[in-house]
Parts: sequence; C-alpha cells; structure tokens
Amino acid sequence: MFICLIADYGTGDPAFAEVAQRLLMALPQAQLNVLSVPPFSTLATGFWVAQLGLNPGPEERLIYHNCAPRQDNPEARRDNEGEGLTYALLPNGIKVVGVNAGFTFSFIKDHAKVLHTVKVSRAGSQFRSRDVFPPAAAAIARDDLSLLGDILDPGQIPDTPQDRVAWVDGYGNIKTTIPAHTVDLEPETKVAIRVGDGVSDAVYSDGSFRVPEGTLAFAPGSSGWPAADGGEPLRLMELFLRGGNAWERFGKPRVNQRVALIG
Repeated sequence: MFICLIADYGTGDPAFAEVAQRLLMALPQAQLNVLSVPPFSTLATGFWVAQLGLNPGPEERLIYHNCAPRQDNPEARRDNEGEGLTYALLPNGIKVVGVNAGFTFSFIKDHAKVLHTVKVSRAGSQFRSRDVFPPAAAAIARDDLSLLGDILDPGQIPDTPQDRVAWVDGYGNIKTTIPAHTVDLEPETKVAIRVGDGVSDAVYSDGSFRVPEGTLAFAPGSSGWPAADGGEPLRLMELFLRGGNAWERFGKPRVNQRVALIG
C-alpha cells in the first residue's frame, strides 16, 4: 500500500510525522509520501488529489488529505468540530479519504465511482487528522467499508474555478486551473495576463519551450488527467518564463488568486 498524505501543516512541520505514525500503526507495511500545501488552501489540496490520484502510480494507493479551514459554519465551534470526513473511489481503483472542505473534492467529483460520507466523529480533537481520522482511513484502505455513510451528490460539492492559480512549482512556473481547450488563440499570439495584482505580456504557445529565452509563455503545462467522460485528456494552462521566474514577475501571487487575459 502506498499512502500519499496531503495536508496544510507546513513544510517540515512535525505534524506530518505525528500523522504518519498513526497511519503506519494501522498499516505497518505501507510506504508513505507527504506533500505540504499552503495554509487552508483547499484548492491546492484538490488539485493535487486529482493530479496524483487520476494519473499513473502504484495500484494499491490511498490518498489521505487534510485541509480543514472550518469555514462551513462561522459560529463558535463546540469540541473543535469541523468539516466531515469523505471517501471517494476513482475509476482506476485509487481510494481518497479526506475532509470535504472547499475545493478538496471538486477536481475529482465527476470522476468518482463512489462518493460517501464517512461515519466518524467530526469533533473531539483540535488535531482530528491525527487523533480521529486515521483508523477510519486505514480501514477503508483495507477494503473495510463498514464506516461508509450517506451517498454524496457531486452537485453538493463546489465546481472547480477555472481562473485561478493552482500551484507554483520550484522553478516559479505558475500552474493554473484554466483548461487548455478553453483557450482559443493561435500559437505565438501576444497577450496580456493579470495574475492577482500583477500584469505581464506573454506569448501563447502550444509548447512551453517554443519561445525565446526571457519570454513569458502561456501554454498547456505538465498538469492534467484523463477526462471524466472519456474524451480528450484535460491539460491545464501554465505560465512559464524561460530562463526566469514567472511567479516573481507577477509579484509572487498566492495560490487561489485569479488569472485573467486582459483585452
């Protein structure tokens, strides 16, 4: 069993080690990988759930994610209650278990063969992903589905916004949620793009390296996955500054900020 733990604890935060210990208590033979997303970024969480879950990888795979801003109810919380745990089964057999908050399930909701709540306490600890959720996730990983609750209608989960920053990689490339098939431009068309408060000229390209050094490309990137309807695979647009850093050019925008073509 390969477990991918996606959470917003912070890069290098010992919380990852604490949660890993609880998961490996129940699944001692598992291999575990961790991925840190920005604080409260359900968009980045959902993006990586799809990118890792819908693309090739080990057959025996569990994606366990926790990004729970507790924004489902603005009132004071009783006993640290938060958003509930949810289970999805992807077409390739990959299991996803995590808190249903914001966009965490938005990218996969139309792909899921099964989508259920999980009957586990929504309260009881400020650190639910360590103290409450791991036994349920481990049981589902072992194909024990006795904790599954109500079926979730995908319509209850928000749609993925198609105009946002999804991720910034280590090279400063900006991965967006804009589907490539929605961009109707000829290659080498010059465009102006706003990301957050930053604006820059760019060149539309059908391949990021088909631009000169120092040019900002707006092109289909390396992220995407099979289409839910079996059609053409989804490719997501990316901003790529060849020989430079697109993120810095736009003033270091945060994940979830808007991306727009101007004019």
